[in-house]
Amino acid sequence: MIRIQHLSLMRGTKPLFEDADLTLNPGERIGLIGANGAGKSTLFALLRSELHADGGDVDFPSAWRVAHVAQETPALERSALDYAIDGDATLRRLQVELEEAEAHPDHAAQGHRIGELHAALADADAYTVRSRAETLLTGLGFSQQQMNRPVSSFSGGWRMRLNLAQALMCPSDLLLLDEPTNHLDLDAILWLEDWLKRYPGTLVVISHDRDFLDGVVNVIVHIDDRKLKRYSGNYSSFERQRAAQMVLTQAMIEKQTRERAHLQSFIDRFKAKATKARQAQSRMKALARMEETAPLRAAAEFSFEFREPASAPNPLLVLEAVNAGYRVEDEATGASTERTIVKHINFSLQTGQRIGLLGVNGAGKSTLIKTIATELDPLSGVARFGKGLVIGYFAQHQVEMLRHDESPLWHLAKLAPDVREQDLRNFLGSFNFPGEMATSSIAPFSGGEKARLALALIVWQRPNLLLLDEPTNHLDLETREALTDALAQFDGTLVLVSHDRHLLRATTDTFLIVADGKLMPFDGDLDDYRDWLFKTRLSPAKETQAAATANAAPSAPQVDRREQKRIEAEERQRLSTLKKPIESRIKKLEERMGKLQARKAEIDAKLAEPAIYESANKDELKTLIAEQGACGRELEEVEMAWLEQQEALEQIA
Repeated sequence: MIRIQHLSLMRGTKPLFEDADLTLNPGERIGLIGANGAGKSTLFALLRSELHADGGDVDFPSAWRVAHVAQETPALERSALDYAIDGDATLRRLQVELEEAEAHPDHAAQGHRIGELHAALADADAYTVRSRAETLLTGLGFSQQQMNRPVSSFSGGWRMRLNLAQALMCPSDLLLLDEPTNHLDLDAILWLEDWLKRYPGTLVVISHDRDFLDGVVNVIVHIDDRKLKRYSGNYSSFERQRAAQMVLTQAMIEKQTRERAHLQSFIDRFKAKATKARQAQSRMKALARMEETAPLRAAAEFSFEFREPASAPNPLLVLEAVNAGYRVEDEATGASTERTIVKHINFSLQTGQRIGLLGVNGAGKSTLIKTIATELDPLSGVARFGKGLVIGYFAQHQVEMLRHDESPLWHLAKLAPDVREQDLRNFLGSFNFPGEMATSSIAPFSGGEKARLALALIVWQRPNLLLLDEPTNHLDLETREALTDALAQFDGTLVLVSHDRHLLRATTDTFLIVADGKLMPFDGDLDDYRDWLFKTRLSPAKETQAAATANAAPSAPQVDRREQKRIEAEERQRLSTLKKPIESRIKKLEERMGKLQARKAEIDAKLAEPAIYESANKDELKTLIAEQGACGRELEEVEMAWLEQQEALEQIA
């Protein structure tokens, strides 16, 4: 059990926690949320004993093994596979001790010790460690070839995946994950979600991906107003509970405001009259004692909208027999060679289409987007673009392409040199870059603020075609919601690559998939895509099957595609049959929870009225108090039943 009591902590002059309390039970999967700067990463540092509280206690069993993702990756010549295995420090220590014992000059005298070490290595699953590490790395998007490459050869995002693999390899009782999906594609996120559902220890995860939180956690801890507030259920459940709390609190504030006004009115009228002086004094004391109900603070809402496109050519673009890829120049000879990623693309974009682009990591999604955005020329074929086409392109590394030594105003003025500065400032203000922030260097800005600026620059250009390649990297939940709403109302055409399933569901209506070097329609939704991934890319036998295929004779018969589709359809039907009754029970429980929460809010509101405590209402008061207790007990029972059904649903693979 993790128990936090009376926690207080300052960072500089800013108080992050004041008298905060929290209890977390073993085996719970907790989503830690809160505004940027609220203290999420600081709480992780406390749990890792890297920081110490100014006051209060943070306790959990001293025997617990804690795993977390390192933020730095040394540029080692060690292979990716060995680096992942290094996450199991106990196993590595035992291996070193065994090597030393076996190398000892008096080998016979070490016999007993060598036997003990072999037994300890067996207990640590040393003889399956390579296959377990390969499974982890495969799920995180590494090919067999990449696993044998040195760590130093990988870019920053891939090194973070290696650090995540190390954390998952580490046997642990408490696993701390800070934004684990930031450097992952959708296929790797789906695999990680599946892995975490089966993790037996206590998990605490910080994430801005609501679908990921909904799929993984069963408790939400919200850092709000320097306190730690616990909510049962996943993120969607938290949103419903918090909304109900805000409605109830607002009603209580309004009633308290009326009561305070009534007391103040009495004081103002009678404090100067001798006959009423004592009563006035009594009411002044009552007013002073009355603890003001603090409003539940929702995060300041941020919203924006894409401006209506100035024109709408139709079609916007046509690609005929296009091969998309790269031209690579040999430094020694100067000769240029072509590397084709996606072949024979026949594709047209019509005004108003909203396309989600799917495909595993490395399949060629970004290459296709860059070709459409004219960042890459087609290697062959014809690309025709409609007259008046205005492309708004957000690349995966858009934030890094900004000038970090310049200000938001400078970036916008580069796009609109003839526009008045005040108009530019007004526009930036609508994206939360007010006053001095608009003229300050963006170097100290957070990743989310820089991403917001990149979006603002796209919005200014009034595109009729949006090409967005992982636009939610670095964005917090609030800004993701603002982007989702803006894209849902966008009048132009959209092509979106994203690992955020909520964004894909809410803003696209057609899916295309890049697979096996081709662009094809995907007939299904994101649940179908998940099933396809686990059957074709993420199954445990994937690597074995791939090797067998590679070694087979060229004439070896291939699996009939129609038979494969029939098997997949049957499997989907089987899962649907198993899930349907559970989903039906969950729906009924959620409806019952909603009714109970609404009734409890009504009772609480009535009990907050002063008139109910008058003697004439004695019977009604008794009834309300009894009903409040019964309602609370039933609500707790329904919530527990809901959690049990959710767990049952998760068990269905």
